Amino acid sequence: MLYFDTSFLVPLFLEEPTSANIERFVRSRTEELAVSHWTRIEFSSALAREVRMGGLDRDAAAKADAQFEALVSKSFKLLSPSAEDFELSKRYLSHYESGLRAGDALHLAIASNHRANAIYTLDNRLSKAGRQFGLTVNSGIRLPRTSP
Repeated sequence: MLYFDTSFLVPLFLEEPTSANIERFVRSRTEELAVSHWTRIEFSSALAREVRMGGLDRDAAAKADAQFEALVSKSFKLLSPSAEDFELSKRYLSHYESGLRAGDALHLAIASNHRANAIYTLDNRLSKAGRQFGLTVNSGIRLPRTSP
């Protein structure tokens, strides 16, 4: 099973430099794909932020949310966070040097406790922390270079 965090899936619905590469990557996977209910909440939060900031209107956000839910329903196993996931998240967060945020720790814990073979994210902090905890975490795609 492959677990995807929110940062990896947003470009499927909101145009970003990584959108085409992510679409190709997701379509090429033959393994079971998974997200969590937490991913659904974060996705809706990202849309709400875009609406608040003026980058997206309400209709476009509602359409993106409906498309996301349809994709999840059709192509992804939906994992429910458990008490064990919250406990593992708390343990991850006690590694203060990791720089993890609560939501990222929850993604890692859900994926770990469900024995995901890999975790895909575009979040460098989450990726680095996951590797510190012995998890297989990467971007799965070649990321565009950012200027200094």
